[in-house]
Amino acid sequence: MKATEAKRCAWATTDAMAHYHDTEWGVPSHDDHHLFEMLVLEGAQAGLSWSTILNKRDGYRALFKDFDIDKVARMTEKDVDRIVGDARIVRHRGKIESTLLNARAVKQIQAEHGSFADFVWSFVDGKPIDTPRNAKNPTPASTPESDALSKALKKYGCKFVGTTICYAFMQAAGLVNDHADDCDARTKPKTKRKSTAKSKT
Repeated sequence: MKATEAKRCAWATTDAMAHYHDTEWGVPSHDDHHLFEMLVLEGAQAGLSWSTILNKRDGYRALFKDFDIDKVARMTEKDVDRIVGDARIVRHRGKIESTLLNARAVKQIQAEHGSFADFVWSFVDGKPIDTPRNAKNPTPASTPESDALSKALKKYGCKFVGTTICYAFMQAAGLVNDHADDCDARTKPKTKRKSTAKSKT
């Protein structure tokens, strides 16, 4: 007798995407390190598929010092010149440069708000927005909350943080729960990612 196949959101079509969907997407994250990683990766996705970025995630982690905010903030134009020639990631100079800028912006946010997590979660009043998705209630490209987050991040100097990117970031980090109404992951218990250590300011 075959085991019942898991019901997933329609986009989880490959093994890698299914694993990401089942274990990470939509899980509430309060870990500054992880939140910074997702902000960078969602910005890198602009104009591309998420599967492309997911397949290059190890390359991003290797080249951007495992997304250590302090270390990335100290990277220089020489690092950008080196990284832009590395095929392990998307070789888009603007996106690579934005990673350094965004790390510096996140450090400023941490200094002013205590943590990056406290800052981003304030846009949803500290609780995930839970909206079961189906044909009658499809996933939007953006929301008033992602508009506000995008505007605030831009004020800190962040790049590649338009409202659509911010909404994808909110989905990935669990600020919103956009799993389909018949998806097994919608009601599956989620382990909140807690902040392990704040970057030094």
